[in-house]
Amino acid sequence: MNFEQVKKTTESFLFQNYSREEICFQRGHREFLYDLDGNEFLDLVAGIAVNALGYCHPAIVDEVCLQAKKLVHVSNLYHVMEQAELAEMLSSMTPSSLNVSLFVNSGTEANEAALKLAVKHTGRSRFVAAKNSFHGRTVGSLSATGQLKYRSGFEPLIIPGFDFVEYDNCEHLKTAVNSETAALVLEPIQGEGGIVIPSLEFMKTARDVCDERGALLILDEVQTAFGRTGKMFAFEHYGIVPDVMTLAKALGGGFPIGALMTSSDISKAFSPGSHGSTFGGNPFVCAIAKSVLSTIVAEGLVARSAEMGRMWMSQLLSIPNENGAVRGIRGKGLMIGIEMGDEAKRLQKYAFQNRVLVNVCAGGVVRLLPPLIIGQSSMKRFSDLLTLFVSTSS
Repeated sequence: MNFEQVKKTTESFLFQNYSREEICFQRGHREFLYDLDGNEFLDLVAGIAVNALGYCHPAIVDEVCLQAKKLVHVSNLYHVMEQAELAEMLSSMTPSSLNVSLFVNSGTEANEAALKLAVKHTGRSRFVAAKNSFHGRTVGSLSATGQLKYRSGFEPLIIPGFDFVEYDNCEHLKTAVNSETAALVLEPIQGEGGIVIPSLEFMKTARDVCDERGALLILDEVQTAFGRTGKMFAFEHYGIVPDVMTLAKALGGGFPIGALMTSSDISKAFSPGSHGSTFGGNPFVCAIAKSVLSTIVAEGLVARSAEMGRMWMSQLLSIPNENGAVRGIRGKGLMIGIEMGDEAKRLQKYAFQNRVLVNVCAGGVVRLLPPLIIGQSSMKRFSDLLTLFVSTSS
């Protein structure tokens, strides 16, 4: 198919629930994508923080071929070796209180399971979440999402047991979390909300308040884990440990997997039949996830993310901005937000015309989530493009 044929077929046979760019990619390599005509694009979105190793990393390609020849799927009615090995590997990367895993197919499902687990463990019925948050689109995770644009039209499905606090407001936390709260649900950095980084005080208060009132602290690390922020997990920036952590995106390197991690004690709230997943933790995706994690460690990509992120932030902050087109730049590691207001969409279009892919979130924040293996020349390419854009903006 050429592009017009792809577009026509998409419009005829698919739900029109995505706003798609006028392009179709057929292959990728490292941080680059290639369209149907062979044109190269620099990808600074990475499948929305999914392709941490970039495209066609040999470790993933080799594991896909190897595991596909052995065993792709077997149900959780039986022991799954690759699942057990992945759980052990994750446990070796986390504090001892996060030592058991439950595997699902996405971040949304991981968050859904976390909410169910909190209710079962505490016997309580209410939750506290943050305004401007994003936790998914299924009923429970959507109910925890503090953005009306995602909830609008689905009000009959929204669970009424959620109270929302201002993100990074300690006093709101202290008031909202009480003896009826099963869990406080937070992102350690709000991704979809515009790369909003909370204070150390806020995150420590979250931990303290949950301890004082017997609520679980659930941290949604779906977007932030596995080196994205310059730490293996973003909670490490704040010197705290959650009771429950949800994972996905980079874990599968492009293949669908999510995970819920907690302590052995809390996990006991799920007895056989309490929760399950047909595809969750199948041998194929678990083998690939093991390969992804091994490669992140072997190639030192967590430390590299921190170093490259500092370098890129320095470049971006040094760009002349006399006309005020850039309102602010913030981030940790290779998770960077450039606040531009109405100019953000114009920059996205300008970048696309120059074969660079960026994402706009929260209405006016250009979000950079490149593969962790991104080269310095690619970072400079975007910095130069932003410099030119800002210099010509009125």
